[in-house]
Amino acid sequence: MKKWTFVMLLIALLLFGSVIGANMIKKQKIAEFLANMPEQSFPVTAIDVEAVDWVPVIEAIGFIEPNQGVTIANETSGVIDKILFESGSQVKEGQPLVSLDTSVEKANLKSSEARLPAAEAKYKRYQGLYKKGSISKEDFDDAEASYLSLSADIESLKASIDRREISAPFAGMIGIRNVYLGQYLQAGTDIVRLEDTSVMRIRFTVPQTEISRIRIDQQVNIHVDSYPDQTFEGRISAIEPAVNVQSGLIQVQADIPNSDGQLRSGMFARVNIMLPTLNNQVVLPQTAITFTLYGDSVYVINEKDGEMRAEQRVIKVGERNKDIVHVLDGINPGEKIVTTGQVRLSNDVKVHVVDSKATETPAETPML
Repeated sequence: MKKWTFVMLLIALLLFGSVIGANMIKKQKIAEFLANMPEQSFPVTAIDVEAVDWVPVIEAIGFIEPNQGVTIANETSGVIDKILFESGSQVKEGQPLVSLDTSVEKANLKSSEARLPAAEAKYKRYQGLYKKGSISKEDFDDAEASYLSLSADIESLKASIDRREISAPFAGMIGIRNVYLGQYLQAGTDIVRLEDTSVMRIRFTVPQTEISRIRIDQQVNIHVDSYPDQTFEGRISAIEPAVNVQSGLIQVQADIPNSDGQLRSGMFARVNIMLPTLNNQVVLPQTAITFTLYGDSVYVINEKDGEMRAEQRVIKVGERNKDIVHVLDGINPGEKIVTTGQVRLSNDVKVHVVDSKATETPAETPML
């Protein structure tokens, strides 16, 4: 029995020993393979940094406004007798637009004008008689009051008729009319929108810290979603004299030529206030920069002993314009910067540059 137990124990020891020995040999072979394996080289895309001119901007947002714009309404109530414009047409200053019924006022005016010569003759006759002492002062005053009162009534009727003839206060584009022929209008009814769109305006705000960088007649570039590939140029025409004490912002107004009529009031717009050009600046594509809470960095490719190795370097970035970034510090012209493939990189790893079109902006946005 003891002999059998000894044999079984010996067999178990041999089995465990063989397993442990096999694992040790396996680890030794793996270590030898890794030690003799060549250093891995990671593929990346890269660009050579060149000094370029950079135009800094102050970014803002606002809404397009017309040079002049008004919703035309009637001062007095009445029935529409004539509509003298077409929706969406251009009108001139003083051009009649809508005429309300004035038959009653014109009849009263005709009656008053018919009585005016007699009242005037009586006034002049009494004036001569009064100078001769033939009539009393009271009779002369009554004749004068009657004449002046009738003259004032005529002027009042003429003004009332004029108020019922609604004209364009300035030249511009008329909108879609909101009234119809024969409709009775209460005073203050909105008839149509009139806007002078030859020059548009935009109001926006900038922080008070930027006041020293803006001035009257400074160029601004405006972008609207309706024309994504077009830049509209304008000029600053007014700067509010006071800063908002609650927000610390100052309001600015710019004029935008609009002879082709592309801009419409109410459009949301992005504004770039153009600042003086900076020469010999470093700009990089955003894909080359790793943005983190601890700082921004790039990988610079250095050549050592005939091999290219990546060096992680912290940089200071400034403004961004679409897909490029202005680098303020950390990169010099002439250096080679990694643009894609940074995820697998670490400091001083071996890299090789490959061609890739992955970072190029496609001519058309692919359909989803």
